[in-house]
Amino acid sequence: MSNEQFENPDDEIIYVSKSEMKRDMTALQELGEKLATLDKKQLATLNLPERLYDALIELKRLTAHGAISRQKQFIGKLMRHVDPAPIQELLDKIAGVSDRHSGWLHQLERLRENLLTDAKAVESFVADYPQVDVQRLRQTIRNAQKEREQQKPPKNFRELFQLLKEYIPEPPIGGQPTPEADDE
Repeated sequence: MSNEQFENPDDEIIYVSKSEMKRDMTALQELGEKLATLDKKQLATLNLPERLYDALIELKRLTAHGAISRQKQFIGKLMRHVDPAPIQELLDKIAGVSDRHSGWLHQLERLRENLLTDAKAVESFVADYPQVDVQRLRQTIRNAQKEREQQKPPKNFRELFQLLKEYIPEPPIGGQPTPEADDE
């Protein structure tokens, strides 16, 4: 056997320090701890591996300090085999700092304002979303415009926003379709 079989100049070996590995593991453990604060429905939207999901549910049940500490370490170990990006995105969304979520809300706000000020925007919206209840949409817009003119509380203004949310879904987390969550 020659040395050529064992050495390949195209292979790059990336060295990671022990400190960097520890920081990464600690970050995953902290992310797992944040996951433990979510309810079952939110956890189900992430499509977590069953062992990780069960470990998170178990952590909520524990009361002894030592057991909680061990369970957190176990969750950190299980987190090594999971893509942390969608998890962090959900946590950011819940905290209200997700760019995608904020962009979606801003899009809805701009659309609502256009619907209130431009009659052609209504026709365009109906063309884009033919499943919309046109009568309800027009009535809500008229009522919101009246509220503005009479400087009343924005009840229909808010209702219009909720109506738009029904027809324009939020972008899924991590680019994955959102599964139906089951309450166990």
